[in-house]
Order: sequence, then structure tokens, then C-alpha cells
Amino acid sequence: MKKICVGLLGFGTVGSGTAKILIENRDVIEARLGATLELKWIGDLDIETDRGVSVDKKVLTTDVNQVISDPEVDIVVELVGGYEPAKTFILQAIENGKHVVTANKALLASYGDEIFSAASDKGVEVGFEASVCGGIPLIRSMKEGLIANRIQGFFGILNGTANYILTKMTNEGSPFSEVLKEAQALGYAEADPTFDVEGVDAAHKLTILLSIAYGVPIDFDAVYTEGISKITPLDIMFIKEFGYRIKLLAISKDDGHAIEARVHPTLIPENSLLANVNEAYNALYITGDAVGNVMLYGPGAGMMPTGSAVVSDLVDIGRNVLTGAVGRVPCMGYQPSNVKPRLIKSPEDLKAKYYFRFSAHDRPGVLSRISGILGKHEISIKSVHQKGRDLVGAVPIVMITHEAKGAAVHLALSEIDELDVVKDKTVLIRIEDWI
Repeated sequence: MKKICVGLLGFGTVGSGTAKILIENRDVIEARLGATLELKWIGDLDIETDRGVSVDKKVLTTDVNQVISDPEVDIVVELVGGYEPAKTFILQAIENGKHVVTANKALLASYGDEIFSAASDKGVEVGFEASVCGGIPLIRSMKEGLIANRIQGFFGILNGTANYILTKMTNEGSPFSEVLKEAQALGYAEADPTFDVEGVDAAHKLTILLSIAYGVPIDFDAVYTEGISKITPLDIMFIKEFGYRIKLLAISKDDGHAIEARVHPTLIPENSLLANVNEAYNALYITGDAVGNVMLYGPGAGMMPTGSAVVSDLVDIGRNVLTGAVGRVPCMGYQPSNVKPRLIKSPEDLKAKYYFRFSAHDRPGVLSRISGILGKHEISIKSVHQKGRDLVGAVPIVMITHEAKGAAVHLALSEIDELDVVKDKTVLIRIEDWI
């Protein structure tokens, strides 16, 4: 039987899962591929710690060059993470004529165009299914399964840590800081959770999906990003009363002229499919002009789900190698000559419905002053709840608006927050009703 040799860089959680799958599912992989995927090398700084995977110690090495430069290695898998030295490893592997598989979304969101261009020049493949939502086949679905469609928009719960935290806050009424500590204790959140809770990780993934969906260059800086660290149990309580749940969503829409690209806490109807994606699960809801609505759901991270996605790329590239069809599918789904910039809407130009919570002094005429400013900026109120005093003597006034332009909302809230009857900065959360 033909053999395709694999060199693995990084023997951490995902690397261990990848090795475990290659070893334990060897027979089913061979039956589907028609060749053997041989794990020729595993490179890591630590080759002594037991990972619970039965590998021949002869394949373990601390020498990266032994993996990247071995002429027998056909595919190099980068699971080191971060920007450097991962970028250098990948570019060296490509320069040596190796195909590459990576799960490194942060690297691709910042340097993807450079990496894909280098791969194109050398005539090698780059697989990155595992970079977005672990075991869910989002990349291949967008690149190939939905190839007949103009993608009109998509909404995603792309970060399991943030979704776990919001689920616990919603179900138990616990504050953000308390649930974050629990998530860290359970291993859902890193010691430094910034990328997860401030929306950066989801924005990395959205950047990759934007390029595949619309054929645009990779541009992480164009994605508007907000996190969940300021969400409070008080807001979650009011949100429930209006019939919504809150999720950290990655959102894109294409109106034919410009693209929306944003990550932020979002209210969605409590009976929608995405509203009921809970705990650490991920999902992507896609609308295509031909297929209509499609939702993909599953585990977005973890040793085995992410390892599954890595091996799927190995098999896919292996098939192309065996049939002489390398380059059959462009890295980002579009032919390189057709990848062109598109206008990305700024938050000021976006139109959306909004949830506002004002913290005001308990005085006559406060509501009329606030609503007067909103009206002056053509922001129409759909619903208002005014509650009793909170523990510090302020009165929460909660509103849901009709659709309003971001620039008008910014101006109105800046004016309202300067009122002598308003205690704290207004809480603003966008609403998406059409999911």
C-alpha cells in the first residue's frame, strides 16, 4: 500500500489527539484513503511527558529541522500555536516543498495571505479546517459544499469559552467574574482569557470565514470586535423579559455593495436555533441564495474534535497527492485572481435594533428627557421597562429600539450620558431578529 509521511510539530492537546486518531483509526483511514498515513516525526520541546498516546519513541524529536527537512515527509502539521515560531516553521516547510496543515487561526487571520501565496508559488496545499470551530466541518462546507451559492450572510457562535460563560450566567444568574473562574478551573478558559472573552478569538475565525465566503483578502483589522466582560446578571434578567437570549456572535452580511464584519454580544430570539446552542458548543448559521438557511453545530475545540479536523485535512491532501490533483481547490475557495477587496461597513454605518439600559436618578421627567434625545436623533423606541431602584439608588430604564443607524446611536448616547440625571454610562447591546 502507498505511504504518505506526516511530520507533526507540537505535541500538546491537539497534537496528542491527532496522533491518537492516526494510530487508533489507522485501518479506517487506510480504507478511505487507499494509502497509509504514517506518522514519521513528532517534534516538541517536551518529548518526555506521557501524553497517553502509544507512539514509538523513535519518532519523537526536539529538532524542528528533522521534521521540516526530511525528504520523506510529505505533509507538515503545525500545532505549535501563536505567531512565532509557527509562521517561520510553516514558511520553511512550504519552501521545502511540504504540504501544510494547521489549526492556527490567529496566525492565518494575520498572515494568511502571505502563507497562501507562498504555498501557491511552491505548488503545495495548506489545510486549515481545524482553525475554525474544531470538529465542525465549516471550512470545507463553505469552500465546497456551498460553492454554488452567493453567501448572503452568516452568524456564528465561534468561541466555546464565551458561550459557556454566557450559558451559566443566563441559567444561574451568576456574575461574569465568578463564572470565568469556574470556566478556568474546568479548563474551558485559559489563565489569560482575553482572546476568548473579549471576542478576539471569534474575530480571528470570522476573518478566515469572510475570505472564504466572499473572496476578499484576509484583513483582521477590519473586523469590529467587542467582548462579554461587561455583561451583567441585571442585563440578562431584563433581556429574558423581552424574550431574548444573549450570545457572543460573529456576524457578516453582504448587501451586494458592502460587507458587515463584526463580533459582539447580541440579543437573539429565545426560540431561535442559535439561542439554544449552549455550554461550550459552537454553531454557524449560513444563508445562501440557492440553498437558503443551513446550520452547522458541534464541539468547537478539544483534543479529539480538533484532531479529527486535522486528520480530515491530511486525508484530503493525501487524496490530492495520490491523484496528482494538488491545487484542485484554491486555499480560500476563490481563484487567486478573483480575490479582491470589498468595502467593510464601519459600526457608524450599520443599521440595527438596540437594547439600552440607562441608570438614572429617580426624578420626574427623566424618561421624557431620555426619549426626547433619542427622538431628536431619529431613534424610535419599540418597548420600555422602568424598574424600581437598585441597591445604589438608581432606577434602571430599559428600552428596545426599532432599527437605527450606528452613528445616530453614538451621538444620542453621548448626549444622554452627559445628563445630570444619568448615573452611569448607558449599556448598549445590538439585536438580531432575523436568525
